[in-house]
Amino acid sequence: MTVIDREMRDTTGLRKGAVALLGMGTAVPEGISQKEAAAISEGFACGTDGQRAWLQRVFLRSGVENRGSVLLSEEDGIRTFYQNREIIGESGPTTAARMERYAREAPILGEKAARAAMEEAHMEAASITHLVTVSCTGFSAPGLDVELINRLGLPANVRRMHLGFMGCHAGFNALGAAQDAVRANPQAKVLVCSVELSSLHFSYGWRPEKLVANALFADGASACVVGSSSEDGSGCELLETASLLLPNSLDAMTWKIGNNGFEMTLSAELPALIGTHIRSWCEGWLGKLGLTIDDIDLWAIHPGGPRILNAAREALGLREEDLRVSFDVLARHGNMSSATVLFLLQKLAREKKSGLCVAIGFGPGLMAEGMLVAM
Repeated sequence: MTVIDREMRDTTGLRKGAVALLGMGTAVPEGISQKEAAAISEGFACGTDGQRAWLQRVFLRSGVENRGSVLLSEEDGIRTFYQNREIIGESGPTTAARMERYAREAPILGEKAARAAMEEAHMEAASITHLVTVSCTGFSAPGLDVELINRLGLPANVRRMHLGFMGCHAGFNALGAAQDAVRANPQAKVLVCSVELSSLHFSYGWRPEKLVANALFADGASACVVGSSSEDGSGCELLETASLLLPNSLDAMTWKIGNNGFEMTLSAELPALIGTHIRSWCEGWLGKLGLTIDDIDLWAIHPGGPRILNAAREALGLREEDLRVSFDVLARHGNMSSATVLFLLQKLAREKKSGLCVAIGFGPGLMAEGMLVAM
């Protein structure tokens, strides 16, 4: 962090109760190429050559090159889970079967990410005062939070919060809650952990409106330790957050619980809605902080897909390089829903990028969540 960066944040009044990401960690399960994933998906989604050709186009134009799935942890696991129609029916595994697998797999991946974050923060389990867990791909009780307390050896009296079913921007809400906790008590150390097992909810059978989500979403977990900024300025500082409910957009992105998994619907109008509203919203909340879009050095826009990223880039007047990290994470891991934002920030941190960064995510509503970070 440069002296100029620190002076800029001081003069704009952004460092009130400065809060930082003291350590970040990520974890992904075993992966396969997108080409392999498309071939597997044909087996439980397609019945004709025309359908197979359409699915191949959707998968191979998604911007995803590799993806992880907890179902690959056993030999031929995806094919085993999504058995053929003659055995399991036309709609695939039941929601109960998918939730049983979620309860088994989510704590394992979450623990890996959380341990990595605590190690980078040089934080002992006993020092954690708050735990915020995030997931929109599964439910169980006792749930992910209790599992992490036991697996990590966190204090039995740790304050807990779980954010569920909010979608891709839920990681932003979790970081905002952690920021509030530290501002209220500067001694607090908040562990945030997001786990998303999207592959458990792959749509089964020929439903084109659902298969686009199959092509984009993958499994992953991320975590961070949030606390007061250190004196040497190390760590990414969380400066401000912002939210916007886009008008006339309730059907643009939906996420509903069905009898055979959680069903995601993405409207073809989604990129246009984002392109219409994102610039004026960013100008508004940055302007209240005395900043403009040109003052932002780095961008971490949630990689919902190439069309969403390109719509945001064009509306904000950004260069292709500004979204390189977003496209890189999409290519390497797919869209990991709420876990993805920390993958973006971790990549920027590991590349030793510095300056003011705006992170943006989108979720059902249609909601946009923004966050200003000093790298």
